[in-house]
Amino acid sequence: MKNKKILKLVITALFMALTTVATLVVQIPSPTKGYVNLGDAVVLLSAWLLGPAYGTLAAGIGSMLTDIITGYVAYAPGTLVIKAGIALVAYFSFKAFGKQTAESRGKRTAARIVSGIAGEIVMILGYFGYASLLLGKGFAAVASIPGNCVQAVIGIVVSVLLIELLTANSKIRAFVKDIS
Repeated sequence: MKNKKILKLVITALFMALTTVATLVVQIPSPTKGYVNLGDAVVLLSAWLLGPAYGTLAAGIGSMLTDIITGYVAYAPGTLVIKAGIALVAYFSFKAFGKQTAESRGKRTAARIVSGIAGEIVMILGYFGYASLLLGKGFAAVASIPGNCVQAVIGIVVSVLLIELLTANSKIRAFVKDIS
């Protein structure tokens, strides 16, 4: 259906913008010259709501745009791949629980938490690898791990709370099911 595809593209663009804005609006500086933000919450929501292809696009491009806008251009290529990786891992981890979680909201929530943890591990290891190997920081890149861990926890908590609020509404739940 053509209209469904257009709708999904529009929602993907909306999630790209939401990812960018969520990353830009709240920026808590970290001692490693980075910052903690709410972008990962939208990255995880993109994965769970839009699926692997569209969720990956929204997560990667939306996050990369923030790096470009804020002057972290050297991180933009890494961010594109890392945030897309978070979305892919979170989506497929959540789907791995699919049959067990279909009938129980509590199990779905647990599956989202586990899939969020799996995705955020990609972020923590991805940025460490990118900074140490490609940006030439070597072992000094280990200093970014605590800040990225805080970022991960915030992303998981906020995204799980938001998805629970969104899916509690029957109209939103039906809409999400329709675009999936």
